[in-house]
Amino acid sequence: MMSEIIRSVKGTRDFYPEQMVLRSWLYNHIRMVSERHGYQEWEAPMLETLDLYAAKSGDELVKEQSFVFEDRGGSPVALRPELTPSLARMVAQQRQNLNVPLRWWSFGPFWRYERPQKGRAREFFQWNLDLLGSTSVNADAEVASVASALFSSIGLTPNEVIIRVNSRQFMEQRVAEIGVPKDRHSAVFRLIDRVDKLSASKWLDYGQKLGLNNQQITALREMLDDRNQWRNSEQLSNFFQTTDYMGVRQWFEFDPRIVRGLDYYTGVVFEARDRSNLHRAILGGGRYDNLVTEVGGEPISGTGFAMGDVVVQLVANEFGLLPEINPCRTQILVTLFGHESVAQSYGVAHELRQNDLRVEVYPDVVKLKNQVRYADRQGIPIVIVLGPDELDSGEVSVKQLATGEQSNIPMASLIDTIRMILESESSP
Repeated sequence: MMSEIIRSVKGTRDFYPEQMVLRSWLYNHIRMVSERHGYQEWEAPMLETLDLYAAKSGDELVKEQSFVFEDRGGSPVALRPELTPSLARMVAQQRQNLNVPLRWWSFGPFWRYERPQKGRAREFFQWNLDLLGSTSVNADAEVASVASALFSSIGLTPNEVIIRVNSRQFMEQRVAEIGVPKDRHSAVFRLIDRVDKLSASKWLDYGQKLGLNNQQITALREMLDDRNQWRNSEQLSNFFQTTDYMGVRQWFEFDPRIVRGLDYYTGVVFEARDRSNLHRAILGGGRYDNLVTEVGGEPISGTGFAMGDVVVQLVANEFGLLPEINPCRTQILVTLFGHESVAQSYGVAHELRQNDLRVEVYPDVVKLKNQVRYADRQGIPIVIVLGPDELDSGEVSVKQLATGEQSNIPMASLIDTIRMILESESSP
């Protein structure tokens, strides 16, 4: 009796070759766009001390969403739920040796203990892009423009995706104007962050629990409906003007409801969403001028964003932008005609690989039609057969599966012939 197959951990994903095609597709676009804007790839540990997150990311992220455990020495550590604190720590450690402004990007795995649902997993991959060492709003606009470049690169348009922008500094001013004391601003920002996540009654109850009176809650509601107030903010006006200079203004709009829930944001903040609001935020970020100082380093300003791999692929799929999935990259299958031809088959495969061609050798001596069927199912375009007749004449038989055409080719001209076939098949 067969035992039951052990299941994967809840909220994680298996990446079969088909799924790896999509992950690699996204990674390649991210790399291209990041490097085109001058950003350098980096990476940090998957494990960090709990203290790094406890002081820098807010109680909710640490107490409710992080995978936390003690190592064998009894020290509390966490699987990284985000990357910005690690970035701050690494910059603080090497500050004197780094040439600012820094433009860094990364794409790697993260973990959050959340309820798995559409668009959200407990283990996910995330693109992080940051610019450190500039206090200019131009830096904020540049970072946000890279996000828009990624959307454009994969085929999305501003009619399908929009990046909504606000300023924590501006909202500090606006919240103070309705009589909220400074020590409650962070709590009110969390209230604003939940305005689209809670029902109207629950949102009202939450505001009252924070100590807001009905007049303040009404004023807050009116403020969140005012989409033109950004014109009263020099910072936001400059941000939108810079995106205009960059030729990407159409990707951005002001939204007073965007404040970002994490405590370390200090200036411009933004989120990208699909226009239909069918999905969670595609990405989010903003300015965090105090973060490096908080981990013990010298003051350095920063701005950046993070984008998970799940939602952006859901949105791309909705608009038919995902690539055709064929995980097999092999160009040529070399068959085994019989035991007497094993050496020659592997020799031919070696020579083809030496010429930068992608080659498989069928590992078993089975009926030739079975080997050809395997190549067809894998999407391998060319099959090479080395039978006794071909070996005696110094030739190989080359079969093109797309057309069924098969011909004997002298061994000396095999490489050139294969290249010609592949070029003709790739031509429109």
